[in-house]
Amino acid sequence: MSEFAYRNGALSAEGVPLERIAAALGTPFFCYSTAALEDRFAAFAAAFAERDALVCYALKANSTLAVVRTFALAGAGADVVSEGELRIALAAGIPPARIVFSGVGKTREELASALAHGILEINVESEAELELLAALAKDAARPVNVALRVNPDVDARTHAKITTGKKENKFGVPLGEVPRLFARGAALANLRLQGLAVHIGSQLESLAPYRRAFKALASLAAALERQGHDIRRLDFGGGLGITYRNEKPPKIEAYAAMVKAVTRGFKGQLTLEPGRWLVGNAGVLVTRVLYVKETAAHRFVIVDAAMNDLIRPTLYGAYHAIEPLREPPKGARRARADIVGPVCETGDYLALARALPPLAAGDLLAIFSAGAYVSVMASTYNARRLLPEVMVKGSRYAVVRPRLEYDELLRRDRLPDWLEERAKGCARGAA
Repeated sequence: MSEFAYRNGALSAEGVPLERIAAALGTPFFCYSTAALEDRFAAFAAAFAERDALVCYALKANSTLAVVRTFALAGAGADVVSEGELRIALAAGIPPARIVFSGVGKTREELASALAHGILEINVESEAELELLAALAKDAARPVNVALRVNPDVDARTHAKITTGKKENKFGVPLGEVPRLFARGAALANLRLQGLAVHIGSQLESLAPYRRAFKALASLAAALERQGHDIRRLDFGGGLGITYRNEKPPKIEAYAAMVKAVTRGFKGQLTLEPGRWLVGNAGVLVTRVLYVKETAAHRFVIVDAAMNDLIRPTLYGAYHAIEPLREPPKGARRARADIVGPVCETGDYLALARALPPLAAGDLLAIFSAGAYVSVMASTYNARRLLPEVMVKGSRYAVVRPRLEYDELLRRDRLPDWLEERAKGCARGAA
């Protein structure tokens, strides 16, 4: 993560010391590096340069408009899983012809919106969804490109909550049902059933599960073509892992070589949908120490960020590296402590038994690998405000999403008329 490094003793994002942003903005906040985003996308695209391949950024990893716009300018398409993400992709400047809509529970309204915008493809995940989409396409008198998402029953060997390709998972159509559904789809007006899709999970650290799933998809495509179906696109999803601590995920060149080997006989377009791989290590969460609390059994470092800002440690048991913004002296003694937040939950921790240099109230910390599945999973639990997000480019930075203000938090609520009347009566009585 060279874009986040100590320079003259200060942890910096590219050419901007993070302390400078903290002084201007307060804490906590997220910070993203433009160079990291651009470099990762360029590396991914280059790995597939000699193939007809569309790289669609998976907005579920991070849907902040400035992040999506950065990828749009680099030539990315978009993988979206809701109408909200579709609207963000379009607002960021991604053309509809480069947008794929995935997801197991698309509503009638979401499918209609995708149809109205004329996006590249809708990845259908059940027979019921196929029938609904056909009815909507008929009513709109508009053809739609469709791929069937296949569940290959392959264990991605990742966390149980983010594996998506096993038969007990809710995603996709079982392999054995695909030929029948293709025949059904071919008989429905305005459906162009011309693709297959697969996505087996997130944060994969091995190519072996990918190879099994992708081979199954390529073999299925060949069988469907022999039956007379026109298979123009294979969508391989995303999920390639990153390094949070000591993981050693496959290099992008090895991943691309495997994909190209598996699809050597396929003449159509490949769709790849990276998310975490592009943004995970392009962001940090900066937080301030509020108190250091010592008990007989524990040392707690209480910070102003909390589980509502970064839920991954308590939800997945995830590890995020944490370092102070001021570079510790070489050989500084480290002691173990739990890094916890102000939320009223014992599960509100960002790290447990973490070895850190001496810390005191007011010290600033950076929590690394906070670019993916962090801000998008944040909440206002305990009526806490959503954090501001900052983007750095060289020696410049800009706030790309302001901190949620308290009046904005309150404006979301409405009182029913009977409570409004009671409040007015109380006010008159007090007067």
